[in-house]
Amino acid sequence: MKIKTTKENILLGIQIVQNIVNPKSTLPILSNLLIETKKDTIKLNATDLDIGISCEVPVSILEEGAITIPAKKFSDIIRELPPGDITIVTKKNNQIEIEGDKIRFKLSGLPKEEFPKFPEFNDTEVVQIEQNVLKEMLRLTSFAVSHEESRYVLNGVLLEIDSKVIRIVATDGRRLAKIEKKLPNPTKKEISVIIPIKAIHEINRNLKEEGMLSFVASANQALFDIGGILIATRIIEGEFPNYSQVIPEPVAAKIKINTQDLLSAIRRANLLTTPDFQAIKFEVFKEKLIVSKTTPDVGESREEVAIEYGGPELIVGFNPQFLIDVLKNVNAEHVEWELSGSDKPGVMRLEDYLYLALPMRLQNV
Repeated sequence: MKIKTTKENILLGIQIVQNIVNPKSTLPILSNLLIETKKDTIKLNATDLDIGISCEVPVSILEEGAITIPAKKFSDIIRELPPGDITIVTKKNNQIEIEGDKIRFKLSGLPKEEFPKFPEFNDTEVVQIEQNVLKEMLRLTSFAVSHEESRYVLNGVLLEIDSKVIRIVATDGRRLAKIEKKLPNPTKKEISVIIPIKAIHEINRNLKEEGMLSFVASANQALFDIGGILIATRIIEGEFPNYSQVIPEPVAAKIKINTQDLLSAIRRANLLTTPDFQAIKFEVFKEKLIVSKTTPDVGESREEVAIEYGGPELIVGFNPQFLIDVLKNVNAEHVEWELSGSDKPGVMRLEDYLYLALPMRLQNV
């Protein structure tokens, strides 16, 4: 293999794929990138066996071939080269030469045959999704994913596709986020898969504000084609909880409040929380919400926020982080918050979005 390109060009491709590479992997080949020529491009591949990422970089191909090389060393070398043209050549014994202006590096690689093959998807039912729509959907749900390994089914987001609708749900058992959008093109195939959170982070990192992406799901894998960047991921096996059962009916008396005012008040109260005293207190009156926090040996705070509300007065406690996570991602100027009592979940509903958080027992009230 012999190719000619620019530092800037190939560095862009490396940055797309190298994020999932584990340099400390017990399998040396998984610490490498696969580089192979393809017409007027090179294809860069990386995998950790759960996720595979592939992208193409336009280059001048002087000689065809393929090689795998240590991802971190290769990335570090390319990053430190001066701007301009570089030549990459494979030599005997799986060695590679990287040449810049008056600079030459040699790296030892491994043969391409040892590198895991990128999964093949033969399903003809391809779902088209707008990139900015999926980006918004993931922004409003992925923070609610569980990070407890014992609850592996909740370590990802549920992605459902039903005819004209795409729906994403995430929960950690104490809160739940659900959003659904219309698909630009209806599909005949119904899909229900759990995408691991690591794959979600990679997908989100590569999504743009415009353009479409293609999505295909098989029995145990899913593929996202984001403008030529291919991300294949294993699906989490297991049954996602029946989220519909925990969503309460809307209440008539809703608390209408400025999103930023509520977010700021909760952030300030959160300054006094500790691992043993997490819950902050919300006292709801006709025209005001009092957000307060009292922590032994630390201090206390109290703040009033203006609201519109016509229901009964009540007191409830919540984990502040659960509310911060949603409020900082919601674009609406005002939110309507449904509170029904100290032992009932708090619910926020927008046009196509629902967020639910369970209350916490208040201490030192």
